[in-house]
Amino acid sequence: MDLSIIVLNYKTRDLTLACIQSVFSSSTSYNFEIILIDNASNDGIIQAINEQYPQVVTIANTDNVGFSKANNQGIQVAKGRYVLLLNSDTIVQPDTLDTMVHFMDENPSVGASGCKIVLPDGSLDKACKRGFPTPSASFYYAFGFSKLFPKKPRFNQYQLGYLNPDDEYPIDSLVGAFMLIRREAIEQVGMLDEEFFMYGEDIDWCYRIKQAGWVNYYYPRTHIVHYKGASSRRKPFKIIYEFHRAMILFHNKHYRHKYSWLTNAIVYSGVGLKFALSLARNKLRSAR
Repeated sequence: MDLSIIVLNYKTRDLTLACIQSVFSSSTSYNFEIILIDNASNDGIIQAINEQYPQVVTIANTDNVGFSKANNQGIQVAKGRYVLLLNSDTIVQPDTLDTMVHFMDENPSVGASGCKIVLPDGSLDKACKRGFPTPSASFYYAFGFSKLFPKKPRFNQYQLGYLNPDDEYPIDSLVGAFMLIRREAIEQVGMLDEEFFMYGEDIDWCYRIKQAGWVNYYYPRTHIVHYKGASSRRKPFKIIYEFHRAMILFHNKHYRHKYSWLTNAIVYSGVGLKFALSLARNKLRSAR
């Protein structure tokens, strides 16, 4: 088996079916399997998949176990030389799988790769190529400096806005919406960290992969369309909480020991402030 494609469903039944259809419509000479994990959606997805695509492996969870744990369930049964994390709210192009697997075969130093990801309006999903969220990178991103100075590398360490999205290059981090990982890299660094419920687990994985000596690579010779946030609109407070919790988890795991107590205090205060502002904005939107 060349490729194991893991798709996680959480109340995105129609999008998930469209995603899987786009995979089966691909033009590729590689063998692939699809593993669908459902996080207690109760939306009929398992029955629909079993009826329409009986060759898909399905795993039905009785609880919402989160992004990391569910994808790890898929990785544990995956047979492919490569594992692809693919969001249920994405559409792959006919050449996407063939292009990306061929790239990985030709570049054995690459542990993980990602293609260009565009939103339905054709604009770039900026999360598809990122730097690691160091304290300075996070500060410039969270408080708007990256938008004020979009072409300045110093202020765009996180979203790398100064780099041409049509060029290819090594980067720090890909995004879990489309992340193609070499089996050997997984065996070396382990699976996703289940401390991350959702958000941050892809950056953490890329950090560990790069620390182990592999290259993470952005390869925009093909693309997918991402209908972003389809499953995360369901529980806004939960999403806001997990987003900010992931920031603290990542910082504690990889950066806290590298910085002074003052820098760490500033990071925790900044995340706390951003969390409070996000809750306030969310409450205002709900009141309208």
